[in-house]
Amino acid sequence: MLIEPQQHMTYQPFLPEAAAGSISPRHGVVPLRRTLPRCRIVAGTVTNVNHAERTVTMQPVVGPSSQITYDEIVVAPGSVSRTLPIPGLAEDAVGFKNMGEAIYLRNRVLTCLDIAAATQDEEVRRRALSFVFIGGGFAGVEAMAELEDMVRDTMRDYEELSHSMTRWTLVEATQRILPEVGQEMGAYAVENLRKRGFDLRLNTMLKSCEGGRVVLSDGEEFEAATIVWTAGVKPNPMLRNTDLPLGPKGHLRCRPTLQIEDDDGIIEGAWSAGDCAQVPDLTGFTEYCTPNAQHAVRQAKQLADNIVARHWNHEPKEYRHKYVGSVASLGLHKGVAHVYGIKAKGFIAWFMHRTYHLMRVPGLSRKVRVVADWTLALFTRRETVQLGEIHNPREAWEEIASGRTSHTPG
Repeated sequence: MLIEPQQHMTYQPFLPEAAAGSISPRHGVVPLRRTLPRCRIVAGTVTNVNHAERTVTMQPVVGPSSQITYDEIVVAPGSVSRTLPIPGLAEDAVGFKNMGEAIYLRNRVLTCLDIAAATQDEEVRRRALSFVFIGGGFAGVEAMAELEDMVRDTMRDYEELSHSMTRWTLVEATQRILPEVGQEMGAYAVENLRKRGFDLRLNTMLKSCEGGRVVLSDGEEFEAATIVWTAGVKPNPMLRNTDLPLGPKGHLRCRPTLQIEDDDGIIEGAWSAGDCAQVPDLTGFTEYCTPNAQHAVRQAKQLADNIVARHWNHEPKEYRHKYVGSVASLGLHKGVAHVYGIKAKGFIAWFMHRTYHLMRVPGLSRKVRVVADWTLALFTRRETVQLGEIHNPREAWEEIASGRTSHTPG
């Protein structure tokens, strides 16, 4: 049995390309019922885990909550965006953790282009064409670079606008971006982005963004209509509603065998993996395995093998994976990579980035669909249609049905 509020799994590395129109959003998600045909899928949210009594409290999408008993449990709710108490962040910024946020961001950026093209007010135009991304990791850099490519392409259809009117600002609290690709490739990424006109604010923090007015720790203040928060993740808060042991940062404490443990040893029947698990890194690269897809995918396979092994009274194996490096996209046909000691940049790195993630997409049919999207993109322009109505589809209907206003379709 799998308890999950969504009917799909999101392949998060594809969020930047889905937001920029390089692939269809539906190709970045994997339907659970089709992928797990012999598994019972329950649409709901786990609100409590009582492992002492082997029960979970489940809140379904509709109806009262119920308790479900189990023999063994795998707790893997993943991570959520790590936010800070910054004035205006909750009200005026958007995250970048799921496909809904990626689609919303795409619609917002395209709407801003329409606003800028329609207005004669320079202040309104400057605000509409100012885009701010907080966080210099994979999510922030790739989302910003992909969307900038999309805007550059889309602006060819706007006689009133030029790309020089846009402002793209990346705010990073440390002195480096993309630390996973190494210092040399990270420095190349900085150079590449600055040549394209990006405003990179390193060693800088966001102090406030109330009403869209961005205030940075270096004293800079300006208006921006689009503010994207990608400054890290934290374990799902749901873990606090369990009787399972947590580490100092809120992760489930695990042994290298992916069994949950407390001070007295292994807790029988309890397992975890992925972003919410504190798994020792036996290779010595870091103290604990970093929360990324490279570890999560491999841990999931080892966890499944270990559960089967325990049922056959065999000893579970320890998870061990040497970090092989990272790849990152800097927009269409641009990227950086540091894999197996090999450093690459430009088109080759971009191709490595796409190839790596294509191989990790679950299911042959999804791989074929993604390749089809990418192949068509070689011969046609990307889709840059703004579908803002999906965020509140009943608004026009409610206005017409209530007689409050005369609505003009468009």
